[in-house]
Amino acid sequence: MSNIYIAGIAMTVFGRHFERSIEDLAGEALRGALADAGCAPGDIGAAFYAGITNGALQGQLSVPGQVVFSKIGIEGIPVFNIENACASGSSAVNLAVQQLRAGACDVALAIGAEKMNVVDKAKSFALFEAGWDVSRIEENFATLARLGEGVEPPPGSESDKPYSRFMKIYAAMCRYHMKTYGTTQRQIAAVSAKNHGHSVHNPHSQFRRPFTIDEVLAAPPITYPITLPMCAPVSDGAAAAILCTEAGLRRIGADRSRCIRVAASVIRSFTHRPVDAPERGIGHLAARQAYEQAGLGPQDMHVAEVHDASAMGEIIQAENLGLVPFGEGGPAAERGDFTLGGRIPINTSGGLESKGHPLGATGIGQLCELVTQLRGEAGARQVQGARRAIQENGGGLQGVEEAALAIHILSKD
Repeated sequence: MSNIYIAGIAMTVFGRHFERSIEDLAGEALRGALADAGCAPGDIGAAFYAGITNGALQGQLSVPGQVVFSKIGIEGIPVFNIENACASGSSAVNLAVQQLRAGACDVALAIGAEKMNVVDKAKSFALFEAGWDVSRIEENFATLARLGEGVEPPPGSESDKPYSRFMKIYAAMCRYHMKTYGTTQRQIAAVSAKNHGHSVHNPHSQFRRPFTIDEVLAAPPITYPITLPMCAPVSDGAAAAILCTEAGLRRIGADRSRCIRVAASVIRSFTHRPVDAPERGIGHLAARQAYEQAGLGPQDMHVAEVHDASAMGEIIQAENLGLVPFGEGGPAAERGDFTLGGRIPINTSGGLESKGHPLGATGIGQLCELVTQLRGEAGARQVQGARRAIQENGGGLQGVEEAALAIHILSKD
């Protein structure tokens, strides 16, 4: 297969941008990516737009990409609209890679943008209720909630405030991991404290306040064992990537020293696997496929960005990626293995918990962090000598796992 490169990438600050439109956010990300690649809008041969909120929150039920692009200087080229829940941005990148490998163009754009903070908070929370089979909501919820049976939440560990029902599901997954492997709430809190600590050094992060493990444990509860700092916030933001073939790099005159090769790009969907077969999980299978595609293994990775909509997600995905054996993610987190300076730093950006989670922009935001790391441009959060990186980004729920999941492996070579 021909080599594909990320020549330019950029993101806005993720956060609560009540005063900004989705087009304003997307335009900032696009201009940043174009400047980073050293190219112009006219150089782009195809564009892939990832967004979930356009229809539900802005009323743009169809052609959101064409509408947004028309306002920020992209027109006349093929535009594809991507909806794959929280994995939409990564799916846009994957499809851009396929478009380039097919020879349909030599420069492609992948962009994700969301405007999630609106006056009616209930509308924002309702988005998460659409991320599974809506004809079987109560059945889905009951099945997943049962995963947590056998671990009794202590008194006072349940919030009386309204939160997405997905947090109860994340909590049930936590409790399943706790009773299966002995994972502790303190180990989960160690992930959260670590990610908030990393975010202090990320100027694009929604939150930049450090927490100790004890502060995470003492924070307002959501539902046991999850406390507030362990959860990703509702975020606005955009991220964009310019991808090129070798010919595209030559045509736009890209600085080859800053171009990062996409060594693997994989998308998989769920299967009806049993919960006690993690080796058959979507994340593990996708990671194995990506490692094979790249000709690399988990031992070759220097830095990772994974989907931590709750802190438990990082532990689960570190295991799925083979960065630690199944059941050993909690102790590794508590030892500091995933911390900057540790054996395999994870979520140096601050992760979704701190950097923010504007659904369709999240995956490209993760890739933005990894490209920055491999270029050696991450400043105080730089992983020294990083040359290979892995990203995991999941979306929706089906069965006992993500409905869709993306893995990208990047290489500086």
